[in-house]
Amino acid sequence: MSIHLTLAQRAIIEAELEQRQIDLEKQISGELGGLSRVEHAREVLLQDDDDAPARDADREVDLARSDQDIDELRAVKDALIRLRTSVFGICKDCSAEIPFDRLQHSPQVLRCIACQSAFEARQGNGPHATI
Repeated sequence: MSIHLTLAQRAIIEAELEQRQIDLEKQISGELGGLSRVEHAREVLLQDDDDAPARDADREVDLARSDQDIDELRAVKDALIRLRTSVFGICKDCSAEIPFDRLQHSPQVLRCIACQSAFEARQGNGPHATI
């Protein structure tokens, strides 16, 4: 385990991650109506409506929202796994310790602010990392 975080700090982060996981699972279940992602997409595609263009836009937004939530849930679960290892809170690029404030704000982060900014610049997203 990384020693730069105290047991109390780890407990705070773990509680926040677990609560976010619960919230996301509820949100995804509501968005998908209890169906799997594939079943939900099929149901949305099969809906007939006279307003097809508006329906297409709604479908795209609906599917994008559920995809985003599913991706975040995966990141939260991965963070919970890492929290129990020595790599949690260590930047995957430069191996620097990620400050507790940043981890508390975004516990699923993999990089320190400098490396995240560089990563986003390489991806063409420009600098956005904070805390």
